[in-house]
Amino acid sequence: MDSGAIRRRLALGLAVLTASGLLAVAAPGDAHAAASCPGRKVRTLPFSTGSVVVYKRGGYVCAVTHAKHPGTRRKMSVSVRARGGRPVVDEGNYQRYAGPVTVHAGRRCVWVKGRVGGGSVSSGWILC
Repeated sequence: MDSGAIRRRLALGLAVLTASGLLAVAAPGDAHAAASCPGRKVRTLPFSTGSVVVYKRGGYVCAVTHAKHPGTRRKMSVSVRARGGRPVVDEGNYQRYAGPVTVHAGRRCVWVKGRVGGGSVSSGWILC
């Protein structure tokens, strides 16, 4: 194989890698939501119009509300409250998700709430 053919194959390979990288960055999805909550997923709270995903890392608890059918703007919210503290809330008109919200819970229980449109969920005291 001559050097011109090698250069063409390398250029084609680089073009394919670049295109796939751009598609991965531009692709819609929940990668941004998942990446914005550090830690491990400890609970998913499903409800009729969406779900709340709860993450934990160290003494911190983080939550994000995801819409079941993203795309249209509607009222969404997520809140996390450590026992003995005030809730941390994110509420507004969103297309895909509300949050993330993070609270330092230490070893205390937390109460997580989420809402998408007319559907909602309330966890009660969890992660005790």
